[in-house]
Amino acid sequence: MKNTLILAYETEQSCAARLRATGVSDARAAEIAFYLAQSTDILPEFPAIERACAERDIIFAPVEIASVADVISQTVPTAAALWLLTDGIDYYNGSFAVAAASAARMPRIGSEQSLFFLAQDKFRSTAVMRELGLPVPNTVLTRNGIPLSPKPPEACEHGYFVKPNRLGAKIGISDDAHVETFEEALQISRRIFRDYRDDAVVQTYVFGRNIRASFLDVTAGGGVDPLGLYEVDSGSDFQSMTESFALQGKQSAERISPNPALQNLQLTNPDHAETLKAMAGTLMAGLGLKSVFSLDFRLTSEGEACLLEFEVCPGLPCFDFCHYLRDRWDMALPEAMAVAASSFFSNQKS
Repeated sequence: MKNTLILAYETEQSCAARLRATGVSDARAAEIAFYLAQSTDILPEFPAIERACAERDIIFAPVEIASVADVISQTVPTAAALWLLTDGIDYYNGSFAVAAASAARMPRIGSEQSLFFLAQDKFRSTAVMRELGLPVPNTVLTRNGIPLSPKPPEACEHGYFVKPNRLGAKIGISDDAHVETFEEALQISRRIFRDYRDDAVVQTYVFGRNIRASFLDVTAGGGVDPLGLYEVDSGSDFQSMTESFALQGKQSAERISPNPALQNLQLTNPDHAETLKAMAGTLMAGLGLKSVFSLDFRLTSEGEACLLEFEVCPGLPCFDFCHYLRDRWDMALPEAMAVAASSFFSNQKS
């Protein structure tokens, strides 16, 4: 019996339609649904992924979230595995596919199940990382300008950074997200609540370079070694929603904006890379990150690091992850996915 790789994904169109049905404006629904642009971007890769899987005697079955429970129920669990493209339990439905697979006792390529329900909640995930002893920004949860958790110290050297609590792909992060005072931060919290119906996290602003960590264990061997660490130079101190939109979906396909420059930190500063790899190892051991994920760090020139976020469903077709696959594994996305799936199935049988 052939193994089946089920790739579960949610489309921008279905997400936007669902949001509009709840009264969200067309413009805001389109912005929120843009988190799923990776689903749009990976569609042209499906034939190549299918061919790469077939070469390894694997059936490739891409399935929209709405149909995933039915497909899982019709598949032999011991001869299949679920790979989730996008997570979400609030604005998005991806993480429910993980629950469906777990209920059917179907193996999953990815992190521990609970993380798919935690990762998009920045306040709670930051609190967990802090309890693991990792350096994270001081974080306040706010709702419509009202603090719901203790405020940080009044004196804040670099000001504050404000972003939605449950939205990804930089959605809701404006050009003025970096502010000087807590009162200014609360004003942005009110705007986020008005525009996106979301809480906001107000964090002490972390000065330093942006480091993106990407991870795909194509060998299914475990450990932190597959991690790739890249300094991201986008020409600005932080990436806003407008800049993020230019790097995915239709805008990216039309080459409206050049991709940010990426430098391999393990080549430019091995000592700093080892510091970040140790932090990633703590997350893998303490949280259950594995198989495929990404991390965002801030790093000073002196090597002081701060962990901002983790993602259990990184943007596979995004420029940074594809760069990592070429640089670390010398593979394009279709081959890398097929090899990872093949290794996963082999490891399951051993």
